[in-house]
Amino acid sequence: MPTETRNINDPVTGVASQVKEKVAELGRAAAATIDQNRDPAANRLESAATALKDSGENIAGAAHAAAGKLNSTADYVRQNDVDSMMDDLVQFVRKHPGPTLLVAAIGGFFLGRALTRND
Repeated sequence: MPTETRNINDPVTGVASQVKEKVAELGRAAAATIDQNRDPAANRLESAATALKDSGENIAGAAHAAAGKLNSTADYVRQNDVDSMMDDLVQFVRKHPGPTLLVAAIGGFFLGRALTRND
C-alpha cells in the first residue's frame, strides 16, 4: 500500500504568506493615507506659522515659555539618573498609552521612511 507523504508546513507556509501580503498591503494603504494628508497638514502648519509671525508679542511669550520648559528639563536631567528617568517614562506610558502609541507609530513611520529612502 503506497504511503502518501504530506508536508505539514505547506498550509502553514501558505497562511504565513497570506498574512505577510496582508500586512504589506495594510502598510501600503497607511502610507498612501499619510501621503494624501501631508499637503493639508503642511498647509495648516504654514497657516500657524503665519499667525505666529503676525503676532510678535505672542512669539516672545512662547520663547519665554519654551526657555522655561528647557530649563526645567535641564534640571530634571541633572537631578535624575537613567533608572529614575526610565521609571518616570514607564509611569508616563501607563498613564497615557494612547498618545504614547501614536507618537511611537508616527516616529516609526518617519524612521522607516528615512531608512528606506532611494535618494
